[in-house]
Amino acid sequence: MLDIKFVRENPDAVKENIRKKFQDAKLPLVDEVIALDAQYRKCLQDAENLKAQRNKLSKANGPLFGQLKKCTDEARKAELQAQIDANNAAVKADADQLAALDAEKDKMAARIQEIMYTIPQMIDPSVPIGPDDTHNVEAQRFGEPVVPDFPIPYHTEIMESFDGIDMDAAGRVAGNGFYYLLGNIARLHEAVLAYARDFMIGKGFTYVIPPFMMHGNVVQGVMSFPEMDAMMYKIEGEDLYLIGTSEHTMIGRFIDQTIDEAKLPLTLTSYSPCFRKEKGAHGIEERGIYRIHQFEKQEMIVVCRPEESNDWYEKLWRYSVELFRSMEIPVRQLVCCSGDLADLKVKSCDIEAWSPRQQKFFEVCSCSNLGDAQARRLRIRYKDESGKTQLAHTLNNTVVAPPRMLIAFLENHYQADGSVTIPEVLRPYMGGKALLTPVKK
Repeated sequence: MLDIKFVRENPDAVKENIRKKFQDAKLPLVDEVIALDAQYRKCLQDAENLKAQRNKLSKANGPLFGQLKKCTDEARKAELQAQIDANNAAVKADADQLAALDAEKDKMAARIQEIMYTIPQMIDPSVPIGPDDTHNVEAQRFGEPVVPDFPIPYHTEIMESFDGIDMDAAGRVAGNGFYYLLGNIARLHEAVLAYARDFMIGKGFTYVIPPFMMHGNVVQGVMSFPEMDAMMYKIEGEDLYLIGTSEHTMIGRFIDQTIDEAKLPLTLTSYSPCFRKEKGAHGIEERGIYRIHQFEKQEMIVVCRPEESNDWYEKLWRYSVELFRSMEIPVRQLVCCSGDLADLKVKSCDIEAWSPRQQKFFEVCSCSNLGDAQARRLRIRYKDESGKTQLAHTLNNTVVAPPRMLIAFLENHYQADGSVTIPEVLRPYMGGKALLTPVKK
């Protein structure tokens, strides 16, 4: 969310940013919010003037009451009483007018906030311009993609060969978009999470297990309304939502907090289950465990000073590359274009893993710099060296999300005989196993 002062002083830049995000329908909102802001500020000034006038009248009655008490002349007493009554009437009129102004002010404030939540964050100059994800730009590759000389089965078929997945039973229990993981596949799932946890702890991040639900005001603080509608499950009858990623409650932890600058940057890595409606999900294979309603995830979160956020953005996505390459999975960095950025993001990139079966890359991590957008909504601040209160910057990136991670892992380590190799870094988490052998062909 932008600062209303910035919008007021830079309307053309804000409009150009909206155009770059191909959201021209939002252009009239800039003029509307500027006009509303002017009315709102005038309303505030009128209210202050009324309060001052009311206080002046109320104070004037004090001496008049004193005179009335001492006065013995009936005509003069009548004059004093009439003046007191007139002042009281004026005070009441001012109070009524002030109440009307307050109601008008509250209505305008609500509309201003609604608009400011809708106007997108200013994107970084490095963001490529394009209307949708087809205009995202490959920046670089890490590792050599390999296409083996034998067929790679679909990922659920690989899992089934290890008796490692049961989607039919999950469908009977919970419906589409759920699954049971079993045996060595379940163990591999947990091994990847445990390794990712220790990998990030090794980078100096603090491990956290956050709440898996949050209040509505936190939801509004961490994401845009279209994202919320497409993702969040609401608990009926409660002001609670199931998290779609641990980033939500990790950032929400600092709502209304002024953080000691000496503690910045805060570098945190969190585990959680994630729950997503996946409303409108498309553009990727829908079978198997590509698009699911429940999964587990390891996340990395940074809360830092504004001048540090670009450096942390570079570090975070590179951690993803290092992690995947340590498991011998080729990846690439894909820079997200303007039209593919959620409204709160300054810039973002995906780390995509190689799929030997599809012979293309697919998303496994998403790294985002949100600037001060979340901090402004949630009032996350710190005091700088001069004692001035500043908004922090927030960033997040996926460490691993095992459903997608498992697909990449199984395809890249699948052998011609149906076995799956375990890279050295994961063997301590797999009881020393270097190879998984299928239980059925």
